[in-house]
Amino acid sequence: MSTFAMHVAKTGLNSQQIKMQVIANNLANVNTTGFKSDRTNFESLLYQVLRGAGENTSENTSLASGLSVGTGTRLLNTTKLHSQGSLINTGNSLDLSVEGDGLFQVLMPDGKIGYTRNGAFMRNAEGTVVTASGYALQPEIQIPADAATITVSSDGIVTVQQPGAVDAQEVGQITLADFPNRQGLQPNGESMLIETPASGAPIIANPFEEGMGRLVQGSLESSNVNVVQELVDMIETQRAYEVSSKTITSVDEMMRFIAQNI
Repeated sequence: MSTFAMHVAKTGLNSQQIKMQVIANNLANVNTTGFKSDRTNFESLLYQVLRGAGENTSENTSLASGLSVGTGTRLLNTTKLHSQGSLINTGNSLDLSVEGDGLFQVLMPDGKIGYTRNGAFMRNAEGTVVTASGYALQPEIQIPADAATITVSSDGIVTVQQPGAVDAQEVGQITLADFPNRQGLQPNGESMLIETPASGAPIIANPFEEGMGRLVQGSLESSNVNVVQELVDMIETQRAYEVSSKTITSVDEMMRFIAQNI
């Protein structure tokens, strides 16, 4: 039975190690534009039912509560917290942020669409609006080489002012995407999220439509990591790990006592 207690404590060690890795990743991305922090969710493992509730204790009486012994814990999943990050003014005309719901759509090298809150865009050599990694914003928008100014309205209309022209020229419309279950999106690195069967099909709409937020030009959304809360969670995780480790040590001492005295 003591070895069972060691196994239970081992599951606690494994779970707390993974939780610490999640916390470390959150803290490492505290300055990553558009990053959404992760939260760990645990669940208990199967119980050993030694006596079931309601079993007879005599001819006319029964157990009010059963005898069940847990077998440990495991990390069930991680959840992305999609709360709004602070908007930081940059003054760059192609730095965009979403205030409210919605994700930018980006064409990945493998042909899939990636979804991100990182709106640090720029022009490539052909004038296409791309991410820092060179992935084209979708729908694709071309900025003329001689554009003097670039304006993005809060509802996503992109216009440019060219030399000698009286009126601004519209060159594209930025649309946003959202999902029935954002928690089902798969993180893919580079601040990208990928559609999965769990997330459902994307809902594509212009800003201000279908519940989408508005675009803010000249600003970027900072990470939503709460450093103070992460440090509190780190201390809590460290203490939980130490307690599980102490449990193994205590069980080992109990077994040594039995071996030496019986």
